Amino acid sequence: MKKAGKIWIIGILICLEIILLPWQVYGEEVQEPDSLYALSAVLMDGDSGRVLFEKNGEEQRPMASTTKVMTCILVLESGRTGETAQTSAYAASMPEVHMGAREGESYGVRDLLYALMLESYNDAAVILAEHIGGSTEGFADMMNEKAREIGCEDTWFITPNGLDAQAETEEGVKIHSTTAEDLARILRYCIRESSAREEFLEITRTPSYTFTDSSGNKTISCTNHNAFLSMMEGALTGKTGFTADAGYCYVGALEREGRTLIVALLGCGWPNNKNYKWSDTRKLMEYGLENYTWQSFAQAELPLIPQYLPVENGQTEILGVPAQVAVSLEELSQEEGMLIRKDEKLEAVVEIEQSLQAPVKEGEKAGEILYQVNGQTWKTREIHTAASLEKIDFPWCLEETLKRLVFAP
Repeated sequence: MKKAGKIWIIGILICLEIILLPWQVYGEEVQEPDSLYALSAVLMDGDSGRVLFEKNGEEQRPMASTTKVMTCILVLESGRTGETAQTSAYAASMPEVHMGAREGESYGVRDLLYALMLESYNDAAVILAEHIGGSTEGFADMMNEKAREIGCEDTWFITPNGLDAQAETEEGVKIHSTTAEDLARILRYCIRESSAREEFLEITRTPSYTFTDSSGNKTISCTNHNAFLSMMEGALTGKTGFTADAGYCYVGALEREGRTLIVALLGCGWPNNKNYKWSDTRKLMEYGLENYTWQSFAQAELPLIPQYLPVENGQTEILGVPAQVAVSLEELSQEEGMLIRKDEKLEAVVEIEQSLQAPVKEGEKAGEILYQVNGQTWKTREIHTAASLEKIDFPWCLEETLKRLVFAP
């Protein structure tokens, strides 16, 4: 009897464990990163653009040479990397870090991009900006236009190299600045959306590069100073920066097991703390890898969607039968998805019309499916009508009446 009682108790405990297991996993507490050195920090999903973690992520701050990420992508997208650019007096006057270009010297545009991204040379940035934009002011306009285009509302570029600067605008005095969120968004554009993304990755991942000026008399050797590239498995790209106002800054990306993570750091210490940025970058990347997995939107469980929708005042083949039209779903690729934290759930919410008003055209939007995490929508999928249906009108009524008269017994 005692043995039987123990078996019953064990059985009940096993059943409870099975029932509660999903809740235990779903409700598992996730510890967010703390004690970061950076004044502003963001961890972003490189695929969806979703901010996975932020610390003062929308606070505007100077960004130093991480500016050169935007300079590089604009030059690549210009399609003029095969050209030669000449050094102006202004470019030659740039402070360190510089490659020592002298007024009148010419360099290949593509060569200068390696000098820009590997060694972070300030004169290389100005030579490129003047060549592509006509002037540093013209190039800054291009930078700000691109920033608005990709959704960076709190970024303002003045220089192509990230040196601390301020300028008078119609809105008042602005400083050369961005936010950690905008900076992450800029790098995401460079590696995911830009037509020049492959070239960008090729340049920024190169360990070393050597070139000469157009005359062949001057040789420049560049070494990549992005220590993150050898710090973590899957490290993809990145750019460091430092000025007196900005402090140490960094933006970098990692790709591992179908996940792309982007870290942006602003104000991450001042001398002698140049390694703080690597500590923060590792901490944020590890947090993302440990707590987030990629999930396709197609994996979300769909609520019941009606196959047909009633159509008010719509023509029917049989008198007295309510008019209706079939609906179809917009195609959804298995490749579309986002990073989901282990205590979160991707949900599909259907918003669809209760009825339609005739006339109805094939392909007309009848509703949509919202793919949400914590109530925030990250993907919408439209529901369309699969056929057309005309409105009841006098000619149709006359035709139906005549049919009934002709076929009446």
